[in-house]
Amino acid sequence: MGGQKENIDLQELPRHVAIIMDGNGRWAKQKGNRRIFGHRKALKAVREVLEGGVDIGLEFVTLFTFSTENWKRPKAEVHALMELLVKTIRKEVPTLMENNIRLRSIGHIEDLPRRAQRELSTAMDLTKQNDGLVLTLALSYGGRSDILQAVNKVAHQVREGKLNPGAISEADLRAQMSTSYLPDPELMIRTSGEFRISNFLLWELAYAEFYITDKFWPDFAREDLYEAIVSYQNRERRFGMISEQLKTL
Repeated sequence: MGGQKENIDLQELPRHVAIIMDGNGRWAKQKGNRRIFGHRKALKAVREVLEGGVDIGLEFVTLFTFSTENWKRPKAEVHALMELLVKTIRKEVPTLMENNIRLRSIGHIEDLPRRAQRELSTAMDLTKQNDGLVLTLALSYGGRSDILQAVNKVAHQVREGKLNPGAISEADLRAQMSTSYLPDPELMIRTSGEFRISNFLLWELAYAEFYITDKFWPDFAREDLYEAIVSYQNRERRFGMISEQLKTL
């Protein structure tokens, strides 16, 4: 029997899939382990999604890796996460190269430990010529913070006389956001059964289709990605219009 892949219309793929990778700690606790054990096991799910995405031709995948609010977690867990980040980026560069994946990042990267910043910068530089799937890691990222910094940049342009304050457009603001190189996500996946977006891509998710699964992130597999895409393709995306209007477009 075939899996969900055979049900996917490769001509109607979402260009950009954004994922909130939730449930690592709870997955580990269910198994009687420390939370960091779940974070370590989460890497398998990342590989599954990336290799599955490459296989069907996804263009952009953005992973909510560490939020601005995650700094409030216990110091021991944050330290372990940062150490894991350093080791993971270094270890995964060959896999990124093999799959023609370009690595990029959004968020307050300057807040990360310097070793993590260096590893991330090196990995992005090594993969910058890859022209396949673009993988964006949202690190020390918050949607509100990103909108605020964009507003400040637009205000600066107004002060310099480069923008008319009475004619600022959505495009003007969008151009100043860290995600300006990305198309808006058409599909947002969240694991662990939580129904919230947790300050993730607040502007960009305006018309995204949401797919929520009860699975914890370490258990998420390629087949789950494909199931989410099939669900997305079975929906009617109206963008504020009615079905009859869509038929005339």
